Amino acid sequence: MKFETDKAPKPVGVYPHARKVGNLLFLSGVGPRKPNSNEIPGVEVDENGHVITHDIKAQCHSVFENVRIILEEAGSSWENLVDVTVYLTDMKNDFDNYNKLYSEYFKGNQPCRTTVEVSSLPTPIAIELKCIATIE
Repeated sequence: MKFETDKAPKPVGVYPHARKVGNLLFLSGVGPRKPNSNEIPGVEVDENGHVITHDIKAQCHSVFENVRIILEEAGSSWENLVDVTVYLTDMKNDFDNYNKLYSEYFKGNQPCRTTVEVSSLPTPIAIELKCIATIE
């Protein structure tokens, strides 16, 4: 069963926010864009749309909030996360700040985690999460 919500940023392609299979909820890649807009917290782009600078802390707070919204709207919760794959576009400069914030958000629940660097993401974002959670 697929799931979509107006409270989270719209997908940038033809896919749902999440899909429920049995007692698992699989989230599509979630970025830090603000819901109902294309605003990306902490990013500055030039006139051609190329990223000049980004604030990984602002993007982490936003992407974690977007994940929380999708989970709760779909009937799950932050505490039900069991696996998180994190994509960063600048591991060298962003990992320490991201890892610190991640540890604050996940001190109660510690899902399995994989963090990888990618050369780019579909919009000018610096982080994206792919998550699996349990659901009743």
